[in-house]
Amino acid sequence: MAQTLFVCLKQRHPGCAIDVLAPEWSRPILERMPEVRRAIGFPVGHGVLDLKTRRDIGRELRGQYDQAILLPNSLKSALVPLFARVPKRTGWLGEMRYGLLNDVRKLDKERYPLMVERFMALAFEPGAELPKPYPRPQLVVDAATREAALGRFGLELDRPVLALCPGAEFGEAKRWPARHYAQVAEHYIRLGWQVWLFGSKNDHPVGEEIREELMPGLREESYNLAGQTSLAEAIDLLSCADAVVSNDSGLMHVAAALERPLVAVYGSTSPGFTPPLAEQVEIVRLGLDCSPCFERTCRFGHYNCLQDLPASQVVSALDRLLPQPVEIR
Repeated sequence: MAQTLFVCLKQRHPGCAIDVLAPEWSRPILERMPEVRRAIGFPVGHGVLDLKTRRDIGRELRGQYDQAILLPNSLKSALVPLFARVPKRTGWLGEMRYGLLNDVRKLDKERYPLMVERFMALAFEPGAELPKPYPRPQLVVDAATREAALGRFGLELDRPVLALCPGAEFGEAKRWPARHYAQVAEHYIRLGWQVWLFGSKNDHPVGEEIREELMPGLREESYNLAGQTSLAEAIDLLSCADAVVSNDSGLMHVAAALERPLVAVYGSTSPGFTPPLAEQVEIVRLGLDCSPCFERTCRFGHYNCLQDLPASQVVSALDRLLPQPVEIR
């Protein structure tokens, strides 16, 4: 979602150079954004102060930048730009960052309900109207790296590919049940598709659970790549998908930025805050009275916002995205 900010900066200042200080795991995403000149790995874990490392990084970056734009709202995130003596340090007030930021903004959540709007607004003067339509994230995949990933995992593109992303680091309240994913997989395998499962190593067990739900003969048409690929390989392989079904997760946003036909399943969270930013998207949710609650675990213990969402609803959404049958290659 931060790519929308980068696009706005390039539109306003075509010659600007954008470097991004971010966790090392995000480098494959940043390297596929044409607006980003350089990704700088940040070795400090989330929530860790480590003042010395922040000071050292800041000193290394001194004299290189005219402006720093901070997307996190934490006080800690404002330290590196301060140590780097960046002349203009822009960000939302967040954790009382007076003095650390000198271009500090007070967030009007009603004016900017979407996270992407809050990012974009930092490219403009305070109070400026955001230009519409909003730019959409768009990742660029190199054909050679994609072929290498296909070769490494022995994958073929002789049949249409349905990508399933059944994980969500946020917690159980974002995870559509494995049995429902399996029903969607079975439906498309019977139509001549193959199914690729994506996610982190923590998502590998749910990928296996989905495969176990499939009967022999169909199970062999599914491939559990969760925890087997690097993030770079996952991005490259997702770009091959003819359709994607995902929980509200990071891979959902990656699929949208790859412009893949996408069905996004929402439970405890809201597409009104972090929707996938793409054209070929269908949002599927039940909209129960208790959702969105934005909780990691269901306070009632039933997770009905996801448990009761049938596979047929997702299949119907996929049918709307793919009105013409995908040809078997």
